Amino acid sequence: MDMQQFVPFHDGIETRRPEEDEAIDGIIETMISESRKVTGREHRAVRASHAKSSGIVKGVFEVPEGLPAPFAQGICARPGRYDVLARFAQGPGEVLPDKVSTHRGCALKLFGVRGPKLPGHHDDTQDFVLATGPVFPDPDAMSFLKSIRNIERNVERSDGLKAAVSAVARVANDVVKSVKGSDVPVLDFFGHAPAHPLAESYHSQAALRWGNAVAKVAIFPVSPGLQALAGETLDVKSDPDVFRRAVGDWFRGNEARFEFRVQLCTDLDAMPVEDASVPWPEDRSPYVTVATLSFPPQDALSPARLMFVEERMSFRPAHALEAHRPLGSLMRARLKVYGAMAAFRQNDNGSVPQEPATLAAVPD
Repeated sequence: MDMQQFVPFHDGIETRRPEEDEAIDGIIETMISESRKVTGREHRAVRASHAKSSGIVKGVFEVPEGLPAPFAQGICARPGRYDVLARFAQGPGEVLPDKVSTHRGCALKLFGVRGPKLPGHHDDTQDFVLATGPVFPDPDAMSFLKSIRNIERNVERSDGLKAAVSAVARVANDVVKSVKGSDVPVLDFFGHAPAHPLAESYHSQAALRWGNAVAKVAIFPVSPGLQALAGETLDVKSDPDVFRRAVGDWFRGNEARFEFRVQLCTDLDAMPVEDASVPWPEDRSPYVTVATLSFPPQDALSPARLMFVEERMSFRPAHALEAHRPLGSLMRARLKVYGAMAAFRQNDNGSVPQEPATLAAVPD
């Protein structure tokens, strides 16, 4: 493989629309308003998205020898190992019973990452914020603002109604998928199948810099035991915490292994940077494994770890090497929104923010 096959990264690869900054300010305002409503009901501020953890685990991110040159970039520029913390979580920005089965998230924080960082990031860490599904339902910040204004109107509705909406969206998505062969992103967003969280793949959905190239990244489960869970449906009706219980039970006696894969952009028309709702065709550029993630058996629901991560830590696209700068409208929004929402949550709860310098600083 030759770098000439791939679109080279350059500073002019992004195209910012004039109304984007105003839209990002609107996203922050709307999400803070939504979070205040949730805080009033739950008596504490929670994350504005992916509020309910399914499990938090420590592991190792390992880069092998012999990666092809186009993929040996940034954190994967040379063989090595990084400590990593992973947080698996449910999609909504409130703690709901699991019968409200929506999209899922997995956030990664790598430690000991050296190199030039994005402005404002001073720690030797690299975060990747991932979610189920290869694309985001909205193409850009302006569209996302319209969507969340609609969601805000539904924050105070009952859990039962939210569960019903989730179930209807799931059925509708299954019908369309049986015909088209792929999920409808907006239906999957609100009605994701109740699969085991560790049997899912998780995607950046939007683009980011991959050194001299442009990419999307994702993790895929490869442990035989996890792959055997694919297609299993968890009972969300009788257990309001079934996802958390499934992750905790798995890690009591089992390891979990994932592959970290990169899809490089080969054509900006077919694989746009500014529209996060467009799937990048894998027949034009397949995902290539650049690292493995290994998580040994552990207490994924340790109270001390949950308290530390939920109250004091944050995972943000802005915690990144310059070599992995987020790209496109949706990512530019995330660069600002995640920091604003973390500050709101921690200030409202009186929590002292702490970004640990090492994995050992995160409680067991």
